[in-house]
Amino acid sequence: MRDKTILLLSFPLVALIITVSYIGLFTPGFYTAETLNWQAQSVGQDMIDLFLLAPCLIVTSVLAFRHNRTALMIWGGVVLYLTYTFTIYCFDIHFNKLFFFYCLCLGLSFYSFLYFLVTQYKKFLNVQLENKSVSRFTGIYFIIIAVLFYILWLSEIVPSVFQNKIPKSVTDTGLFTNAVQVIDLSVVLPGIFITGIFLLKGKAMGFILTPVILSFFVLMDITIGMLAVVMKMKGVESDVTITAIMVLLTLLSLVLLIWHIKNFRPILFK
Repeated sequence: MRDKTILLLSFPLVALIITVSYIGLFTPGFYTAETLNWQAQSVGQDMIDLFLLAPCLIVTSVLAFRHNRTALMIWGGVVLYLTYTFTIYCFDIHFNKLFFFYCLCLGLSFYSFLYFLVTQYKKFLNVQLENKSVSRFTGIYFIIIAVLFYILWLSEIVPSVFQNKIPKSVTDTGLFTNAVQVIDLSVVLPGIFITGIFLLKGKAMGFILTPVILSFFVLMDITIGMLAVVMKMKGVESDVTITAIMVLLTLLSLVLLIWHIKNFRPILFK
């Protein structure tokens, strides 16, 4: 039987994303309360949400509804990404007329991801891998990414703490804290690290989360690369070499995603 819940969660979320992104993108001066740096990032994120995320959510939800397991895994990554993104909208965009809609987007994204985890874990029985090197390589990749980003964020945070000053990434955006660092250090990076460990140990949850995290990586790498370009175009200090690095990471994550899907043979409860 087809799972209508996926569509019931996804279609209202798509409508909300299109609405808030269109208003933020095409309403002159909508982000005037933000610093120039944060305005550029907010507009860039609206572009990504409207032209990339909304179509991805539509396609994956419809295909997942039709029992396409690959689409379902990617759908999980899309709603995880949206949970991440709208957490930032809710807490780090100055209060505006879309605040309630940001909250709705966050709630629908979070409960969509929760629904994905619960339903997949309940169905899982066993795993067959045609090539076990896939899980080993991906598990190590996850651990390395988590450790490297911890080092990256702490290299800014620790000196600022000892020097009793505000980090540059916070002063540039005019915010109280760097929301990306908050979410990464507290939730996302530990989750990626644990998933890597699960993969190396052959745990079911590791296999469930791997395509989700790889899909999340692809979307996040595209976002970071695009934001660097948008910021440069709007005259904000930005290193566009980041875009080249993100292109390479996008391709690597995409290759690993395809590799994992091709070698992954789940046995599910009926």
